[in-house]
Amino acid sequence: MTVRSGLGGPRLLLRRLREIMAEPVSPQTRLDKIVTQIASNMVAEVCSVYVLRGDGALELYATEGLNREAVHLTTMHAGEGLVGAIAESAEPLALSDAQSHPAFSYKPETGEEIYHSFLGVPILRGGTTLGVLVVQNRARRVYLEEEIEALQTTAMLLAEMVASGALQALVRPGDSTALRRPIGLRGQAVSDGVGLGHAVLHEPRIVIKQIIAEDLAAENARLDAAIEALRNEIDALIEGGERLGAGEHRDVLETVRMFANDRGWIRKLHEAVATGLTAEAAVERVQNDTRAKLQRQTDPYLRERLHDLDDLAHRLLHQLTGQSFVTAREILPDNAILVARTMGPAALLDYPRHKLRGLVLEHGGVSSHVAIVARAIGIPVVGDVANVTDLVDTGDAVIVDGGAGEVQLRPQPDVEIAYGEKAKLRAKRQEQYRALRNTPAVSRDGVEVKIGMNAGLIVDVQHVEETGAQSIGLFRTELQFMLASRFPRASEQEALYRTVLDMTGDKPVTFRTLDIGSDKVLPYMAKVEEENPALGWRALRIGLDRPGLLRLQLRAMLKAGAGRLLRIMFPMVATVGEFEAAREITMREMRYLEKHGYQPPSALHLGVMVEVPSLLWELETICARADFLSVGSNDLIQYLFAADRDNKRVASRFDPLSPPALRALRAVAEAGARAGKPVTLCGEIGGKPLDALALAAVGYRGLSMSPSSIGPVKAAILSADIGAIAAFLAPMLESGDDRQPLREDLRRYLTECGVALN
Repeated sequence: MTVRSGLGGPRLLLRRLREIMAEPVSPQTRLDKIVTQIASNMVAEVCSVYVLRGDGALELYATEGLNREAVHLTTMHAGEGLVGAIAESAEPLALSDAQSHPAFSYKPETGEEIYHSFLGVPILRGGTTLGVLVVQNRARRVYLEEEIEALQTTAMLLAEMVASGALQALVRPGDSTALRRPIGLRGQAVSDGVGLGHAVLHEPRIVIKQIIAEDLAAENARLDAAIEALRNEIDALIEGGERLGAGEHRDVLETVRMFANDRGWIRKLHEAVATGLTAEAAVERVQNDTRAKLQRQTDPYLRERLHDLDDLAHRLLHQLTGQSFVTAREILPDNAILVARTMGPAALLDYPRHKLRGLVLEHGGVSSHVAIVARAIGIPVVGDVANVTDLVDTGDAVIVDGGAGEVQLRPQPDVEIAYGEKAKLRAKRQEQYRALRNTPAVSRDGVEVKIGMNAGLIVDVQHVEETGAQSIGLFRTELQFMLASRFPRASEQEALYRTVLDMTGDKPVTFRTLDIGSDKVLPYMAKVEEENPALGWRALRIGLDRPGLLRLQLRAMLKAGAGRLLRIMFPMVATVGEFEAAREITMREMRYLEKHGYQPPSALHLGVMVEVPSLLWELETICARADFLSVGSNDLIQYLFAADRDNKRVASRFDPLSPPALRALRAVAEAGARAGKPVTLCGEIGGKPLDALALAAVGYRGLSMSPSSIGPVKAAILSADIGAIAAFLAPMLESGDDRQPLREDLRRYLTECGVALN
């Protein structure tokens, strides 16, 4: 076999294949012409295309040289035969004597027994195998490296054909290609609800329209220029400190910078251009090969590098094409399911809410900032869905079940009908919950639990009226800071707080002072590198060390609260002394405003968030000093068990309804009752019906939660006997046996009592 005129052969082949793909012929005729052209160009007696089906089988779709009657009849599973081995490994295989290879599998209907030499390459897209392209010769011969490269380049065009759906007419009824098969994925339940719609990639996949290079020198120059621009971009991001996109940290960018300067990676890109590809196609070709190899690695470190290389290739393609990093908002469909690797809260709010039906994140869990915003605007979200951005295309049908943590891509009709019914049932329940809007949450035995709502944005506040919440039990003031491109001015802060108070009327609002640090980094503030940020410089600790920051916010709150009740609470208080210091700063600001003629609040209540375990041993003292207590159960539970709530390995290891946790929570409620001070709980567990009933049973008479949780929790309280639940729990809390399955025992008991837990 002779390679034609140096590198001219592959380039001529690609041009001819492009012409064939543009011809107005049937898909099968087009595919038949393609394999004939490849065989002729590569001086091979056989060229065959196998396409991977949704059931995992490889089906012969076209051939030149083998028995044409075998087309759409010959199939094999991944791993079966030489073709199956290529599909499984996603790597080329070149053999001078194919029949002596241990993986060889003879298919008599094809008539391939007379061919000895074999060269096969995977048809890849995003590192995923879509099929296999094969050439064969009768004579025993060694295929040259440039011939393997040429066939791999040709396979890119076939990948485009398969991915575009151009072969869909050849798929037999009931079958599908691997790329278009229905897939059920599991992730983390982040925001409840069911959404049915069509996928929109937050960072659109770049479609490379020009694969064949006209001028190799010009393509190499474009590639070099784009690499240089990419390096400058990464340098600027790193040198700019923390002015980064959501989820990106300095160490990640340092790794990307290292890869951007890797000579081996740059050499591979130029070698791909040398085969006749444009710079864009070269980047995709190299990343396809890299993805295919790293996806099959078992070493977690190597697999983690895949994300860094994906990011690098993505940035380089944007440099080459000049395309926007995000989807244009004006082209969003009316039933959009956003799919993203990661996303910041500001980016989500940029999309028109009325068009969003759900959000799927590759990285991002329950406590991520975008999750907080998504829950506020009522969008179902599933997070931590592995590789979802590579499995979905814009326009694909998608179902998001935020309560179960499930995502269905390209669902079968029966699956779509089932989820449609689930969505209708949920909507019916929501109607029932809305009917309870003005009904107080009073249990069957007369115990009232005041239900408040957690908020952090103006868009949240409208839900107070919709849900019948009796208050805003937690207003997260840091969201205004996180969404801004610069530090909000005092007038802007005051305007926000005044608007919230105006919108809620006579319903109390509890403003939490700035809770930043740990994972909550402001984009315009330098991040302090800490070994353990969750236990480090955050929340009130920053406020006390930077009193000007705290004073500015307190002054804005006091001005906004002129003439009305103002409730302020301080987060991450570890000692009574810290609360006293914060109180003194507040009162100093109050005196300053009165001195300068500003109207003070009609009443000022200062509270403390109980989320650091040290306060559990100062409850009597803190209750005597503070006007109210609010338990931040998310942090309190993680600190009690020394278990990071964002760490998948340990987050579910300890249960908030275990006896140790309930004893600690009960101690706070009882201390508040003895001192006559109100105690609420505003963590995630308060918004779950089963957990909320347990909290009411140990003494909580105020719970604050997300808007979507108010209806289910209220329905549960209305149908329950709190005294009976307290009596049921008492022996388990006093026994000292922490091995008891308290949660399941309580669920069984409440179900038998007919309590509404859905």
